[in-house]
Amino acid sequence: MMSPAPESLATSIAHLRTIATPVTDYRVLPFGVAAIDGRLGAGGLRAGALHEATARSASLVDDAATTLFVAGIAALEAANAGGPVLWATCRTDICAPAPAPALAQAGLSSSDVIYAQPYDDAALLAVIEDAVRDGTPSAIVAEASRVSMVATRRLQLVAAEADMPVLLLRRRRSRDQDPFSEPSAAWTRWRIGSAPSMRLEVAGVGRARWMVELARQRGGEGFSLILESNDETGRLAVPAELGHRAAETVGTARYAAA
Repeated sequence: MMSPAPESLATSIAHLRTIATPVTDYRVLPFGVAAIDGRLGAGGLRAGALHEATARSASLVDDAATTLFVAGIAALEAANAGGPVLWATCRTDICAPAPAPALAQAGLSSSDVIYAQPYDDAALLAVIEDAVRDGTPSAIVAEASRVSMVATRRLQLVAAEADMPVLLLRRRRSRDQDPFSEPSAAWTRWRIGSAPSMRLEVAGVGRARWMVELARQRGGEGFSLILESNDETGRLAVPAELGHRAAETVGTARYAAA
C-alpha cells in the first residue's frame, strides 16, 4: 500500500482538526461575571439554546432563588433584544405566576413580561414552540415538572433556529425527586440554592447569595460557585471578600447529569 504524500497527510490532519474542533459560530449571551463566563464554552451562554435550571433542594428558598436566577438571564436577553419575555406556567398555586415585584428585583419589570398559563405540560410545550416560531418574545421562561427527552430535543432545535433562549424551570414532582435524573438535550443544566449572606456591621439583611452549580454544559465541565444574587439589571456579582478566589470551585457537581 502506498503511503500518502506529505501534502495529502497535512490536508487530512487539518480536515480532522476542523471536524474535532467545536464550532462557536453562534450568538453568546454573557453573564458579565468573569468567574462564570470564563468557565462557559464560548464565554457565555449560547443565546439560541435550551437551558434548564432546578432548585438544589425542595425548600421554597431554593425554589425562589432558582426562579430569580432564570429571570435574571431573561432580563439580560430582553435588554439586548428589546423585546418582551414570555413566562409560561401550568401552576395554579399562590406562587404562580412569579410575583411582579420579585421579578423586578431580577431586572424584569411587569411591562416586559407576557404571562401564559396552559392547562398541562403538553400544552405548555406547544405554547413554547408556537411562541419561538412567532418570534415576538426575546426570551421564553417555562415552568414544567415533566419533560421528555424528545420534547427537549424539539425545544433545543426550535431555540437554535430562532436564535432565542428558552429557559426551562424544572419543578420537582415530589420532595425527593431530582428533575435532572431524567435525560435532556438542554445546552446547560443548572442547580441553584441559597447560601448564607455576608454578616453586616449594622442590623439588616445583606444581599442574597446563591450556590450556583453548573451540572452540565455541552463541550465543557461543570462547576459550582457562590455568587451574590442578581441586581435590578439581572446581573450576578462576585462577593467582595472572595474577590479573585470566586473563580475557584467551591464544590464539584454532586449529582449525575444526563
